[in-house]
Amino acid sequence: MKVVGGSASVSLAKGIARELKAAFVDVAFEKHSGGFPDSERYVRLLGPVGGEHVILVQTTHPDAMVVEFLMLADAIRDAGARRLTAVVPYFGYGRQDKRFLEGEAVSAKAIGKHVAADADELLTMAVHNPDVLKTFSIPAVDVDGIPALGRYLKGVDVDMLIAPDDNAIRFAKTASAICGKRYDYLEKKRIDSHTVEITPKKLDVRGKSIAIVDDVISTGGTIGTVTKELRSQGARRVIAACVHGLFVDNAEANLKACDDVIATDTIQSEFTKGSVAPESAAAIRALG
Repeated sequence: MKVVGGSASVSLAKGIARELKAAFVDVAFEKHSGGFPDSERYVRLLGPVGGEHVILVQTTHPDAMVVEFLMLADAIRDAGARRLTAVVPYFGYGRQDKRFLEGEAVSAKAIGKHVAADADELLTMAVHNPDVLKTFSIPAVDVDGIPALGRYLKGVDVDMLIAPDDNAIRFAKTASAICGKRYDYLEKKRIDSHTVEITPKKLDVRGKSIAIVDDVISTGGTIGTVTKELRSQGARRVIAACVHGLFVDNAEANLKACDDVIATDTIQSEFTKGSVAPESAAAIRALG
């Protein structure tokens, strides 16, 4: 077994290789090739993979990483790999999983088709709607990334976990069981893609350090609103914790309300403090 990491996921790929005690294959990456400065991607495997079961680890965000994934998968197959397992820690376009207007692309399904072209199976993490994986032409598994947050939160100053809405209760509950902290939730109403309204609810947070636990932080709007509510109820410290840290648009400003921000390595960033390598490796072993 050998592990290859796309440029978006090199650190995680190395972590998975260590967990599996597998060889890590380096890749040469460039933004263009052949002397043409046109921002095209270029990849080259720097080690043999012929006859091997290869694990390709690459988050498909931003868009260029989708192209890079497809190029790497093709290169691995052309190099003679006997089996290719795609590990896509954050599945870009995974939240576009339904058609609301006539003529819309179901983007999650479309990207899934291309991922499946060279892969034998797919592992992803905390996908927006696991049902979309049933539309893929290869076996696809949604791996739980919340345990990585639970492990990290166990070792920091946190008294209680809060889910920002009832949809995220399962995340707070899972993390709570691992870190041994109590959990509760707030009720959220989304006004539009950038605005949320929190329904007032009395919580036992006065004087406590609170971690808000969710699967994705995108613009940070929900986190900022929840943090203000917790502060108003007397919380002394607020931490934002997520599996996937996108941190787009006004996220930096919205997250300034928090004392700390924690994300896993599904998307590498300055806030990456926990790794999903153990969960990923366990899911790979379970494939047989």
